[in-house]
Amino acid sequence: MELDDTICYCFHISQRKILNFIRVHHPRRASQLSECGGAGTGCGWCVSYLKRYFNDSQAPLVDQMHVLNPEDYARQRAAYIQAGHGKPAQGAIPLPDSLPDNQPDSSESR
Repeated sequence: MELDDTICYCFHISQRKILNFIRVHHPRRASQLSECGGAGTGCGWCVSYLKRYFNDSQAPLVDQMHVLNPEDYARQRAAYIQAGHGKPAQGAIPLPDSLPDNQPDSSESR
């Protein structure tokens, strides 16, 4: 994912904003990332990612490159919401109904 890709869809929080929040505020616990525009307090999908960013910040020598593209991230969140695990906050980015015709579904057998 790129720095300007959305991590918290409920509150439109980018990876850049989360990483800058960590760099500037030095949170002592992962739950303090909710102070970054409410990240993680909507549907709950991004909480595991917020924890990962927090843990990575505690061990700076760990490779911080996460191989996940924005489309796969959005699809996984859509499945999470549709399975009833969370409810998007008011004003959240709508869930994609289907994939664009020009992009293969990564879950299909190849």
